[in-house]
Amino acid sequence: MLLASRFGARSSALRSDAPLSDDQIHRVAPAIFAEAAHGSRSARYSYIPTGSVLHRLREEGFEPFFVCQSRVRRPDRHDFTKHMIRLRHASQINGTEANEIILLNSHDGTSSYQMLAGLFRFVCQNGLVFGDPVADVRVPHKGDVVGRVIEGAYSVLDSFDRVAQSRDAMRDVALDQREAEVFASAALELKYDLTDHPAPVTALQLLQPRRWDDDQADLWSTFNRVQEHLVKGGLDGRSVHGRRQTTRPVHGIDQNVRLNRALWLLAERMHQLKT
Repeated sequence: MLLASRFGARSSALRSDAPLSDDQIHRVAPAIFAEAAHGSRSARYSYIPTGSVLHRLREEGFEPFFVCQSRVRRPDRHDFTKHMIRLRHASQINGTEANEIILLNSHDGTSSYQMLAGLFRFVCQNGLVFGDPVADVRVPHKGDVVGRVIEGAYSVLDSFDRVAQSRDAMRDVALDQREAEVFASAALELKYDLTDHPAPVTALQLLQPRRWDDDQADLWSTFNRVQEHLVKGGLDGRSVHGRRQTTRPVHGIDQNVRLNRALWLLAERMHQLKT
């Protein structure tokens, strides 16, 4: 078993090359195993700990490979705040990529159970979130929560065929340099507010490959280069005052999901324009 890795010195996140155990998960995301709902919840709130749902998902063949939880300013919400688990099913792993079901929840009323479709690329250790809302599943905290989450997991699993079709279609679309720059420029606007100031990095920087595998002119490779740079950060740039800076990774759960999905929708829009 390879060692799990944290994301950032203060990040409450953990990823592993092997399924995570409950002990590993609890150390970085205790909210998953909250013993009760936050005190702000009413009697109508049906409390089902995410840990119990995770146990049932494991019984169905879904294993967790990544967990994280939001940082909060109020200490009383630390053990109840929003959290994310990225799970894989044994039937959805190949040599280069793994389809993932992204489970979101909280025990303080800030989130229902949500499941989204995602993909993990082994070559860059990077997780994508697909933008197709058809695959989304939301389960409120009432009624048969566990049963509906299990049902939702299989619904997301069934959506991966559509995702694979979109991915393969993007691989068949070639972009020239001008089109690639247009895509990267539009992507910058998804992360940065460019109303009054320019972005700290350029579109050309987003198009630079981090590895030779992604140095291709097709839409899928272009999307992956841009997505990895924007989400993982690490590019040399300039602040609004001209000082040198390094772009930051997107650690926040909501911000990460929102940016990933917007980039996917941008790539699908570019595909539509090219075909």
